[in-house]
Amino acid sequence: MDAMQAPQPTLVDVRSAAEYASGHVDGAVNLPLDRLANDALALLPDKSAPLVLYCVSGARSAMALQWLQQMGYTRASNGLSAGAVALQTGRGIRRL
Repeated sequence: MDAMQAPQPTLVDVRSAAEYASGHVDGAVNLPLDRLANDALALLPDKSAPLVLYCVSGARSAMALQWLQQMGYTRASNGLSAGAVALQTGRGIRRL
């Protein structure tokens, strides 16, 4: 890998644990919206790392994006849906 290449973003699924288990983008971490305020720093300690948030439609990930930005995360973005993120990253959908 080229040392100058940008780091791959961390994919963050903000849906419930049950929704995550039913199908999530391979490699994504699950941080349900209702746990975001309590668990974000433990799961995502680097506030300058690139993050791509997603849910079903983009509504919950938009809320999560606002909260993370208020918490000081500087490189988070809304990837909208799991399908859109899977297509953009070339990763498959994994079921638990």
